[in-house]
Amino acid sequence: MSEAEVLWTVQDVSAFLRVPVATIYQWRVRSEGPPAMRIGRHLRFAPETVREWTRDQREAS
Repeated sequence: MSEAEVLWTVQDVSAFLRVPVATIYQWRVRSEGPPAMRIGRHLRFAPETVREWTRDQREAS
């Protein structure tokens, strides 16, 4: 990830994947969704990691 690349919020990932925010949190509890990092109280996602996870999901189906 480049320094200029901004980390995504849960809302950003929700919009990108077109799923409800609650689904992102459910996936996290079940360890099924894209990897996230906790920064303080907040979840953040590296955009390229979310894109890779999405590609992996398409290949697996």
